[in-house]
Amino acid sequence: PPPFSSNINKIIRRGLSGCTADEIQLVNPEFIKEAKISQTLTPGRNNGFLNMLAVMKKKALTATSTVSAEESDASPEAEEGAEAGESDDNIVISFDEIDGKPMYNAMLSTLIPILKPTYIELVDNSHQHAGHAGSKGWEESGESHFELKITASAFENLNLVKRHQLIYMLLGDIMNKIHALSIVARTPEEEA
Repeated sequence: PPPFSSNINKIIRRGLSGCTADEIQLVNPEFIKEAKISQTLTPGRNNGFLNMLAVMKKKALTATSTVSAEESDASPEAEEGAEAGESDDNIVISFDEIDGKPMYNAMLSTLIPILKPTYIELVDNSHQHAGHAGSKGWEESGESHFELKITASAFENLNLVKRHQLIYMLLGDIMNKIHALSIVARTPEEEA
């Protein structure tokens, strides 16, 4: 079976999917020690796991308080204004997959549902690095160098290093298949 570290984001998503905000708040981060999961993680991935759990706890509380406030203030006219597939917060919910670009597709399909960005742009710059060290990239597609620009409220209260670590942790094994990832990660407030 694949190592646990390659499935961290899947485990977090599956484990908390369908839970109420109160149930998510009750998750004790010490369970990774009791379940001996921490023994299979590097210190960086262990911290990334704990940071991601903390972010999800915060998001659950924020979502609950936002929904409660909106429900009390909602009018029928306001509900009619939203179209199917659109988010009230302009959150990106999908992307157009590109044939022959499995790393590009995997990166976006991982980051979008977890970080719920209001803006995301991923550029494959591999062609600019032909002949350089690491330019071979992933053997099936040659993808090696990427530039990511992402705006998400999940980055609130995280410094630059923690934002990058969160992205690296979420991408897991994908990071081992590419040579370079340039990241600009901002919050919506920083973008404004």
